[in-house]
Amino acid sequence: MTKLLEFKDYSMGFKDDNGNIYNLLDKITFHIEEGKALGVVGESGCGKSMTSLSVMRLLPSNMVLQGGQILYKGEDLLKKSESDMQKVRGKDISMVFQEPMTSLNPVLTVGFQIGEVLKKHFPDMSKEQIRKKVIEQLDMVGIPSPEKRVNQYPHEFSGGMRQRVMIAMAVICQPNLLIADEPTTALDVTIQAQVLDLMVKLKDKGSLMLITHNLGIVSEICDEVVVMYAGRVVEKGSMEEIFDNPCHPYTKGLMEAIPSLTNKKEELYSIPGTVPIAKNFASGCRFADRCSLCMGDCKDSVPPMKEISPNHYVQCWLDFEGR
Repeated sequence: MTKLLEFKDYSMGFKDDNGNIYNLLDKITFHIEEGKALGVVGESGCGKSMTSLSVMRLLPSNMVLQGGQILYKGEDLLKKSESDMQKVRGKDISMVFQEPMTSLNPVLTVGFQIGEVLKKHFPDMSKEQIRKKVIEQLDMVGIPSPEKRVNQYPHEFSGGMRQRVMIAMAVICQPNLLIADEPTTALDVTIQAQVLDLMVKLKDKGSLMLITHNLGIVSEICDEVVVMYAGRVVEKGSMEEIFDNPCHPYTKGLMEAIPSLTNKKEELYSIPGTVPIAKNFASGCRFADRCSLCMGDCKDSVPPMKEISPNHYVQCWLDFEGR
C-alpha cells in the first residue's frame, strides 16, 4: 500500500514566557496508508491533538519545530509556505475539530460557512452551484430538511447536528485524508453512534486519522493503531495486534480500564497517577513513574523502539521475546 501521510522523527516543543523551550512531541514516527483508518489513542495531555494540528500547520505561536518531517504524498508539509498550505487545507487534508460550537462562527449561517470552503478551492463555482452542493452535503451527513437548515445559524442546531455540519464542511471537497479529533466528545450515546456510523461511511471514500481516548471506537473503525503517551509513540501496530497482544505497560493499562459486562470486579481499573506536563517529563521513559514494571534503565534512558512482530512496534525496555 502507498503511504499517504508519514511522520518521520517529528519533534516539537513550546517556548514559555521566559524563553525556555520544552520538548512536547518526541521523534513521532508513523504513517497512514491510502484507504486506511488510523486510530491515535491515549489519555488527555498525551499530544494527540498537537500531532494532528502539526499536520494542518495550525499550532499556537509559541510552538517550536525541533526536527523531523511530515510527508504528504512524499512532500514535506513543514517546508510549504502558508499560501501553499491554504491550498492543502480543506481540499487535500481536512479536519473535524473537538468542539463544533467554538469552530463555527455564530453570526454566519451554516450554509455560508460550508460554502466558504468551496469558494476558496473552486472560485469558478457560481452561488447557485455552491448552494446546491452545500444542501447535498447536509443531506449526506443526515441533516433533516437541508433546504431549510442551510439558512440557519449554529445556535439553532443541537450539538450532534453541529458536529454533522463540521463533518459536512470537512468533506465537501472530498479530501484524501480526514483528521477527526475526538469527533464524539460531549455527544450523548445515541448521537455518538450516528456520528460514528457516518465516519465508517466516510472511511470508504478516503483515509482517516481518528484521534480519541475511546478504544471501543477504535476497534469499530480503525485498521491501524498508534498509542501515544506524554508526546511519544509507545506502541503501534494493526488493530488486531494492539487489542489481542498489547505489550507496553501503558497500552495494557488502557485495555484493562475498558468497562466490561463480564468483569466481576466491584471497581473499574485505572492507571495510577496522571500524565505529566511537558516541563516535568522524565529524561528516560516518560511512563516510568506510573509503571509497576519500572526497572533501573527506565527513568534515565529512552527505551528503543522494538519490532516484536511484523509491523508491531513497542518502545519499552522490557523483553518481549517468547511472549
